[in-house]
Amino acid sequence: MTTDHQVLPDLADQLLADYRPGVASFFATRRHTLLGQGVHTLIRPDPASGAVTDLASQVRETLERVRTRGTATPIAVGAVPFDNSAPAVGPLAKLVVPETIRFAGPLTRQVIVAGRAAPAEEPRTDWHIEQIPEPAAYRRGVAAALTRLAEGELDKVVLARSLRLTSDTDVDVPAMLRALARRDPHGYTFAVDLDDPDDQTAPPACRGTLVGASPELLLAKTGRQVVSRPLAGSAARASDPAEDRRRAEALLASAKDRHEHALVVAAVARSLGPFCRQLTVPTEPHLVRTAAMWHLATRITGELADERTSSLELAAALHPTPAVCGTPVGAARAAIAEIEPFDRGFYTGVVGWCDSAGDGEWVVTLRCGVANGGTLTLFAGAGIVPGSVPESELAETSAKFRTFLTAAGVHQPV
Repeated sequence: MTTDHQVLPDLADQLLADYRPGVASFFATRRHTLLGQGVHTLIRPDPASGAVTDLASQVRETLERVRTRGTATPIAVGAVPFDNSAPAVGPLAKLVVPETIRFAGPLTRQVIVAGRAAPAEEPRTDWHIEQIPEPAAYRRGVAAALTRLAEGELDKVVLARSLRLTSDTDVDVPAMLRALARRDPHGYTFAVDLDDPDDQTAPPACRGTLVGASPELLLAKTGRQVVSRPLAGSAARASDPAEDRRRAEALLASAKDRHEHALVVAAVARSLGPFCRQLTVPTEPHLVRTAAMWHLATRITGELADERTSSLELAAALHPTPAVCGTPVGAARAAIAEIEPFDRGFYTGVVGWCDSAGDGEWVVTLRCGVANGGTLTLFAGAGIVPGSVPESELAETSAKFRTFLTAAGVHQPV
């Protein structure tokens, strides 16, 4: 049994149409689209370790073994949870070497045009929506975090909310994936199967299919070249073009948001620095837009000292960035565990792929949900720094939920 690596330069729309949940993985970027089908090899992380650095070594060894047995270009694809350091109490990474891998060009060539003519997602009234925590409790959590910031325990912490949508009908994952691709065709659209027939201990929010459209590239590697584009500092989009531009300009000028962004950029540069003989870090952020949000972004590029360093090893060194956790990391993790009333699972983890040469792409698992039967679990968070206002942070999470809620046909405020 071998992995078939086919290069299909102009069939991204066909790969999207061919995706079916189960033993399949879908990943699309501005550069290309990937569809993995079947399971050639399931990469099982060591529960006694769980460290992402150990996982990177395991993936390297697995891909080399598959390659030496006759597969020219094996690829591992999948997802790593937010907290992979405590596998005894949380989900393990889910990575597979697919039976077949098909590549195509970027979705934008086909999906944008199709999306312009496509009707808006039909409103659905059959969802029951549970907010975890309730908005008032989330505001109290932000206030508690601000107290810790004032006491000097933290410089930043990211606090998330979750929505649990339930229905009598199963979630149509392929339709949702297509809707997400239409809504944010310049993002990173993904779908990864999380089920493991030999592991029935994972909580419901970590079973089924992880699906989303992240705006944030954690790390991409091609040969010696690496790039990371951290995002931090956000503002909701507006339907009126003039107001939308005003919000974008206000975000770019915001001292609070620029401080939050600078913390993330500095952390990424510190983590990548030891691996690179050259690293370029712009001094000013730029604006990135999605259908729902404006973000501050910085494109960091580097040249590796050792070309053999894998993309997953680099992603492990970066994860979690202050963009999704906070700083200092240990204190931020502790605050998240105490304040958030749920396990993040794969939310704010990483999702992507890596080949036997170490090349690959890993994005931060944002604007995502887990579909499991008739249940859809969504997540959104906001970075808390000095100057944050609880009501504003709640509004930011609501705006971030909008990407996925629109794809699910939900138009009510949350």
